[in-house]
Amino acid sequence: MQSVLPHPARDEIRIEAVLSALADPVRLRIVRALAECEDGISCGVLDLGVAASTLTHHVRTLREAGVVHVRPRGTSRISSLRRDDLNALYPGLLDGVLAAPH
Repeated sequence: MQSVLPHPARDEIRIEAVLSALADPVRLRIVRALAECEDGISCGVLDLGVAASTLTHHVRTLREAGVVHVRPRGTSRISSLRRDDLNALYPGLLDGVLAAPH
């Protein structure tokens, strides 16, 4: 049985943590990839050019900031954007970030 990872509740998500998490180029690429897959994806399938341990660190940072939700599925962990929470707290932020040129 896999343990459930801790996630901040909606009212615990802070703009400082969200902006800090989104400021990293690798994490921003993860968020953009997740935005294209509403059901979420295993971040291990993303080819981001970083080591698995580095990818794990980036996903953990996004999770702890409240940007993504990570759930176990078999031997994988599926990440998805917390779009509803972020839109409720910071309307337009995620859309603006995703629309920014890259």
